[in-house]
Amino acid sequence: MKENSYFQLLKNAMENAYSPYSRYRVGAVVLSQSGQMYAGANVENAAYPQGWCAEASALAAMIMGGETKLTEIAVMAEGDQICTPCGGCRQKLKEFALPGTHVLCYSPDELRMTILLDELLPHSFGASYLP
Repeated sequence: MKENSYFQLLKNAMENAYSPYSRYRVGAVVLSQSGQMYAGANVENAAYPQGWCAEASALAAMIMGGETKLTEIAVMAEGDQICTPCGGCRQKLKEFALPGTHVLCYSPDELRMTILLDELLPHSFGASYLP
């Protein structure tokens, strides 16, 4: 992704997160194979398991946009700790990620880390395991 073209979209997604319980806002932007960007934010629910992550929101936006392949995902959260996708989101991302998909982890001010999705989810389960 080009920083100038998506950084504000990523930051806006984080700022629009609905997180009244944890107060931990997360935004995500996926870059599809066609070059289109899709944003998402975490949405919490008083019944904690019923909320969803920013990455899942961004994937849903991509699917609703008629696309099924991503080449990159950026994640932004507030605070000093690097925010990477949770285990469940790593598996969700793997379903749609092309080989070599990068995960970019941002604070609200800067890029903190870039890593391959396969490094975050080595030896992952995928469609090739199914009959």
